[in-house]
Amino acid sequence: NTPQAEAVLKNKDAVMGLMRSPDTQKLLELLNQKGGGGLKSAADAAMKGDPSSLMGLLEGVMKSQEGSAVVERIQKSIPKT
Repeated sequence: NTPQAEAVLKNKDAVMGLMRSPDTQKLLELLNQKGGGGLKSAADAAMKGDPSSLMGLLEGVMKSQEGSAVVERIQKSIPKT
């Protein structure tokens, strides 16, 4: 993890706020649309140490204007360390 990611993960309120944000919910919706039924298995694989499928889905979402805008807004909302 990056230092920025580690700092966010240590702040439970920041993590919960991020998870509840409309942009995060939209990103999950876009990932579900892109991955079909594969999002859960991709997330499960990432939790077990293989993020390649999840990263592939994210890259696909970010190719769209809507997806890249959502990811950019999420990145800007993460507290800096």
